[in-house]
Order: sequence, then structure tokens, then C-alpha cells
Amino acid sequence: MAIWSKLFTLGRAGANEAATAVVDANALRILDQEIRDADKAQGKARDDLAGLVARRRILETEVESFRSQAAKYESSARIAMEKGDMDLARQVAQRVADLEQDIAMKAPQVAEMRAAEDSIHKAVAATDRKIEQLRREVEVVKVNESVQRAQATVASSAAGSSIGSAAQSLARIRERQAIRGETIRAAGELEDRRTGADLDEKLRLAGILPGQSSADDVLARLSAPKPTLQIEQRDDTSRDN
Repeated sequence: MAIWSKLFTLGRAGANEAATAVVDANALRILDQEIRDADKAQGKARDDLAGLVARRRILETEVESFRSQAAKYESSARIAMEKGDMDLARQVAQRVADLEQDIAMKAPQVAEMRAAEDSIHKAVAATDRKIEQLRREVEVVKVNESVQRAQATVASSAAGSSIGSAAQSLARIRERQAIRGETIRAAGELEDRRTGADLDEKLRLAGILPGQSSADDVLARLSAPKPTLQIEQRDDTSRDN
């Protein structure tokens, strides 16, 4: 029997854990429904409060009417007494007594209903504030839930693998671009060496490239004697001899 009892207890524990897991998985939906239920209950409470106010006002009007009638009959009773008509005065006095009994019975009810109205109104207002606060907190929880769900997705193995694969692809693209750039640069250098362009460039930078002239070279050339004059002088000498 002890074993069966333990197994039964284990089954109940498993069922409780399963129920707890379901509740946790649907916590936000449950909160939304609970807020809707609270709003519905608040609507019912406001309707009941409105009905109570209406009944209190009707009763209050009735009590005021009784007081007005009692005051009027009191005046009539005095007039009847002044005229010596005691039977009529007694009848009127009985009516005043009946009205006063009604007032004595219903006036406290009006006061009780007014006190109940104040209490219910405060309770409804406090509950409205709590529901509004709860609604704001639920909105914050929903945002946090969305953010954490996104973070969990990124941190999961599948998402991590995808991000790692993307990073590897980017690294391979950069590597291919670097290799291609170096290949193009090396090919250009080999071509320069083959044609001597790189040597000419070095000579040009050193200022000793054949045929290269500078401003000083041009001035020196312009200030030198013309070769044609020397040739003419040599021709005249040869003729004299």
C-alpha cells in the first residue's frame, strides 16, 4: 500500500508540474484575461453603484416629501385647534404622527445608503487604479518577454550556428578580396620589371634618367654658344689655309 501511495503522490506531483508548466507558458494570456475579467467586474460594480444612487435619491425625495407634508399638516392641526375643532385636529395630528414614523424609519436608510455609496465609490476608484497599474506592468512584461525571447533565439545553438556561419562567410570574402588585390598588385610589379618601367621610374625619381631635363638644364642649354657658329669659324679657317 505504501508503494501505491507513493506512486499516486508522484502522479499528482507530475500533474501539478505539468499544470504549472502550462500556466507559466501562458502567463501573459492569463494575465490579459484576468484584467478583462477585472474590467468586467468593475463595470458590474459601477452599474450596481448607479442603481444604489438612484434608489437612494428616490428614497431621499420621498423622505423630503414626508417632511413637507408633516410641516403642512402641523400647520393645519394648529388652525383646527385654534378653531376648537379637536376631532379634526386629532385626525390631522394622527397623519403627522404617521408621516413622522415614516421619516424616522426611512431617513436612517438614506444615511446608510449614502455611506455605502461613498464606500463603494472609493473601492471602485481604488480598483480602477490597481487595474490600470497592472495593465501598465503587463505591457512592460510583454516588452521584456519579447526582448528576452529574441535574446534567447540569438543565444540558441541554431541561431549561434547561423551567426557563426555568416561571420565565416564574411571572413572568407575578405580573404578572397585580399588575395585578389595582392595578385593584381604582384602582376603589375612583374610587368613593370619585364618592361623596365620600374627601373625608369627609379631613375626618374633619382633625376638621372637619360633625356630628362630640368629648368636648370634648359637655362644652361639656352646660354651655351650655338654650335653652328663654331662650324662656320672652322670653315673660314680651312679656306684661309
